Amino acid sequence: MAELEHTGGSFAETARYRWVQRAAWGFARVFSILALALAWEVAARSGAFTPYMLPALSAVLERIWNDLFTGDLLTNTAVTLYRALSGFLIGAVAGVALGMGISRNRLTSWFFDPIISVGFPMPKIAFLPVVILWLGVYDVSKITMIAVEAVFPVVTATVVGIRGVERELLWSARNMGAGERELLWQIALPAALPQIMTGLQVALPIALIVAIVTEMFMGGYGLGGAMNTAARFADSRGVFAGIVEIAVIGYALVKGMTLMRRRFLLWHQEAVAPSTV
Repeated sequence: MAELEHTGGSFAETARYRWVQRAAWGFARVFSILALALAWEVAARSGAFTPYMLPALSAVLERIWNDLFTGDLLTNTAVTLYRALSGFLIGAVAGVALGMGISRNRLTSWFFDPIISVGFPMPKIAFLPVVILWLGVYDVSKITMIAVEAVFPVVTATVVGIRGVERELLWSARNMGAGERELLWQIALPAALPQIMTGLQVALPIALIVAIVTEMFMGGYGLGGAMNTAARFADSRGVFAGIVEIAVIGYALVKGMTLMRRRFLLWHQEAVAPSTV
């Protein structure tokens, strides 16, 4: 009986220690954010800045709550996410398909590789006036710009991933009678999936950034359009509320993509390795 009580007590102490450890790690992860929020509030109330230059964080959060209550926040967030995710999905599908073609077909590689090399470092947002002239200022032009920006990191990651597949895997599959289609879909693509997911993780924040920029430039509904309208009417709280909203949404998207990566790569060695994210 004494041994059972001792064992039960040790289990309780272990569980308590793990809970404290998790709580400490959770606080450590958000400490810098809390410190920044506190510094923002203190600086705004110190008198060193006018409310127009730097409104207090509490006032900004109150504005966000009011926008949520009136429905403006949900409407603008839904519109921005629709554009960002639509452009991202188009860019992702096109990028993977084009990357597969470049890595497996010499003619496709000969034609598209120079275009990718020149276009990747180029700021594609410079084509925004041309896109407006061709497609107008509505969703089609915004989604087009997002897709164009998102496709390049996905193409590059797909090409690097497929070309980096171990030759021994391909040789073994060929010796077992696999054709080119089986090599691509059953060997090359699964082996390149970690690189492809990395490209998607890079493309997703880019899609959100481009969505905000195009909304600021073209106006209309969306988080970027709301910030632009607030700036025109010298609504400082509205501008800073937009910054906070975009930061939260961007963080949620990045975390969601991280969870998706772990889900798709359960078989990969990084899934069993200790994570620092």
